[in-house]
Amino acid sequence: MGTSLARSVALFTLLLCLLLPSHGHGKLSTKFYAKSCPSVAAIVRSVMEQAVAKEPRMGASIIRLFFHDCFVNGCDASILLDDTSTFTGEKNAGANTNSVRGYEVIDAIKTQVEAACKGTVSCADIVALASRDAVDLLGGPTWNVQLGRKDSRAASQSAANANLPGPGSGAASLVAAFAAKGLSARDMTALSGAHTVGRARCLFFRGRIYTDQNVNASFAAARQQTCPQSGGDGNLAPFDDQTPDAFDNAYYTNLMAQRGLLHSDQELFNGGPQDALVRKYSGNARMFATDFAKAMVKMGGLAPAAGTPTEVRFNCRKVN
Repeated sequence: MGTSLARSVALFTLLLCLLLPSHGHGKLSTKFYAKSCPSVAAIVRSVMEQAVAKEPRMGASIIRLFFHDCFVNGCDASILLDDTSTFTGEKNAGANTNSVRGYEVIDAIKTQVEAACKGTVSCADIVALASRDAVDLLGGPTWNVQLGRKDSRAASQSAANANLPGPGSGAASLVAAFAAKGLSARDMTALSGAHTVGRARCLFFRGRIYTDQNVNASFAAARQQTCPQSGGDGNLAPFDDQTPDAFDNAYYTNLMAQRGLLHSDQELFNGGPQDALVRKYSGNARMFATDFAKAMVKMGGLAPAAGTPTEVRFNCRKVN
């Protein structure tokens, strides 16, 4: 093969590789956008500061959005894809349709990031950064976010329905669900502490306050005032009624007093192996904060399966 022909073939191959969707995340790094989009962290922080100042609950919602994205097919922003006439995404999966929100905040961040660094920063990385800032802005720990994720060109409602733990989950099923993602029982217990902030709909805790035996009577009675046995499915109650918008370790103190809002919450302190760690987190806020940050980094490393078509979306709601 002549030199000029070889160069042409090599150039064509390079262009083809650049045009085709990439696969997987590759190696993540805290410095991934240091040269290509150095302002991304500041942009995300600015929008999140405004969103949380306007509505503290939004911080909890963004944390939940990150979890519900990563726990299905990896941290690939698949949860952000809107349904179309030919595509069914994850937004309307059972565990998402009534509990995940904050999409418009991610849209606002993406718009500003695209204006600064067009086609450079993935929606998946934006969600990861936003969730870190949400925790920090609510008074919780911070950490260095590993970056370099890509956005999936597909989503799976069936996988979301199958993989996301429900509010009625037992301790054993919670441990198994997290283990399937490479997360330990300790990771699960720490990550569950995100329920120290945010609200839940009556639909998800009605069974807990009317039928569970391991529930504080006064707590159940208070929750029943806004969550009748029939109707009022959308009525909200705080996960932590002591400090509902502060990211602290009160969640674990509540569990020890049988004041967990969801059945799945109280399962972490119900005579099982997690009891000891709940006691430790309740008495040691620093230990909880450290373990939570480590677990968030670990969960943030969950990647799409090899061979999954990915890209950097220009619009988080649809593929390019």
